Amino acid sequence: MSGILSVAIVNITLALVFYTIGTWGERIQHVLKVWHIVFFVLGLCADTVGTTVMSNIASQMDESANVFHAITGLLAIILMAIHAVWAIWTYWKGSEKAKQNFSRFSVFVWAFWLIPYFVGVFMGMSH
Repeated sequence: MSGILSVAIVNITLALVFYTIGTWGERIQHVLKVWHIVFFVLGLCADTVGTTVMSNIASQMDESANVFHAITGLLAIILMAIHAVWAIWTYWKGSEKAKQNFSRFSVFVWAFWLIPYFVGVFMGMSH
């Protein structure tokens, strides 16, 4: 495994860990807290770095990308960015009820993010 591929895999795995901790920590505690937002942002950053590196590797290999994986991956990053911004807004400007109901969207984004994650894992295992 090349060093650059290792960087991508580590970052994508960190994204999974960070986003899972943030999402389920918030879900279990039933209210949005600053540390949840920190983990959402860490997950977004790690996923963006990992995805960028993986995209560069794929383009250098001149392989045709899996369109489903590419589209769901891009949508997942967009959803994660919207989620992070919404979390920040909800924490500072939202009502207590909004903070308590925020976890529904968090779980949706987390579950959606798992689609390109597992598609990528299976694609990597098939090579």
